[in-house]
Amino acid sequence: MSPDELVYLGVLAASIPVGFLFRYLSPPVKQGAGLLLGLSLTIATCQIHALHSLVTVIGTWIIIKSTWRSAPALCLGWTFLYLLFFRLVTWFGLPAPTPFANAIQLLLTLKMVSLANEVQSYHLEKKKEVSSFSKSPVIGGLSAEPSLYDILSYSYCYVGIMTGPFFRFQTYVDWLRQPSPLTLPAVAPCLQRLKLVPVYGALFLAVNSVFPLGYVRTDDFLNDNFFFRLFYMTAVFFVFRMRFYAAWCAAEAGCISAGLGCYPEGAMSKSGGGPTVSYSPDPNAPEAYDFKTIQNIDCYNTDFCVKVRHGMRYWNMTVQWWLHHYIYPNSPFKAYVLRAGWTMFISAYWHGLHPGYYLSFLTIPLCIAAESAMEGSVRARLGPWGQSAFDWVHWFLKMRAYDYMCMGFVLLKAGDTVHYWTSIYFIIHVLAVGCIVLGRLTRGSKRGEKRGEKEEGKVEEMESKDKLKEGIRAKQD
Repeated sequence: MSPDELVYLGVLAASIPVGFLFRYLSPPVKQGAGLLLGLSLTIATCQIHALHSLVTVIGTWIIIKSTWRSAPALCLGWTFLYLLFFRLVTWFGLPAPTPFANAIQLLLTLKMVSLANEVQSYHLEKKKEVSSFSKSPVIGGLSAEPSLYDILSYSYCYVGIMTGPFFRFQTYVDWLRQPSPLTLPAVAPCLQRLKLVPVYGALFLAVNSVFPLGYVRTDDFLNDNFFFRLFYMTAVFFVFRMRFYAAWCAAEAGCISAGLGCYPEGAMSKSGGGPTVSYSPDPNAPEAYDFKTIQNIDCYNTDFCVKVRHGMRYWNMTVQWWLHHYIYPNSPFKAYVLRAGWTMFISAYWHGLHPGYYLSFLTIPLCIAAESAMEGSVRARLGPWGQSAFDWVHWFLKMRAYDYMCMGFVLLKAGDTVHYWTSIYFIIHVLAVGCIVLGRLTRGSKRGEKRGEKEEGKVEEMESKDKLKEGIRAKQD
């Protein structure tokens, strides 16, 4: 492990016992202590580069105070333009930021854009209340506009400051105002989230030692057998997954120990967003809680969901929520594949300026178009057994597609990525284009894509109904 990875490991390990101590603090003390600890971590790991995050926060506060109505768009532009400056600071003769400063800046960008949207919603709902003389029905809305101190406290809260997960300002406020944090579940859910972390960590170290990424960049790699070269991306993606499974599960445990994101199960919380329905618990029945609001990874579904589009839902889930709510709806395109492409482009930009990010993320829409075409042209014509076999093949190809795209994400440079993809003859691009062509020949591209999108919509609708039924049952029980 690199020195930077050891620092991340230390921060993750320390955040768990510290979180339990925060449950004993009153709201004002918790807010101040969280700010002090997070700011200390930022200064210790970023040093002078901590100023980048501070400038971002102050700029966002000025925008929100100046024009709350236009704040979401202006804050998105401000934070994303500052990301560009942040990554090009060496062009201006300034020292390059540390990796820790980059991690903090990424998460802070999400927080500031989300905050601007929350403040706008607060003012809009407040105006409605004044005009209609009734209380707003919005779930999880702010009760007051945050002060500069509130924004600084939220921005530099130690929980997940370098590792995530992302959480909204309202989630942070709910955490501060928890009436009895010591009675909320703590040890059991924390251990449940940590139980596989040693396994993920051991697998990461073991497989990474056998299949080092650097070997792909060598000329000797091209002399290996084609099937070995093809398998190598599977091993690299496995290492990649184990690393993030371990890190994100540990980061979630840090949130759980502090009680952040703890809501009643009946609130039907979503990763990143928090509660989605109003919920009044039965005072005569024991209350059940969950930490879905801060869940950032679903390891099982990441590996075993069938579709490429579904795979994105279970990976970095809080960031996916942010993209789905603040980027996808504002896409300049109407077609699902193009809107997905726009969202992936913004996601690539958020991650960085390395060409490998764009080569990887912009391959996702191609894969989505391919699976939509095949669902409409092939799967729809099969019987139950045929559809089951189709789904197994689909799952296998989905995993290989993510193996393939992962190489661009980790190799970063365009030359290294193309070098590897060339060594396996751009196999996923070829398969994806072939599936799209087959779909057009058998059903017509537009019809096939529409069918795939309709099926996707039905699945989402059924999932929402199932969750609603679960919430109703929870209330009845």
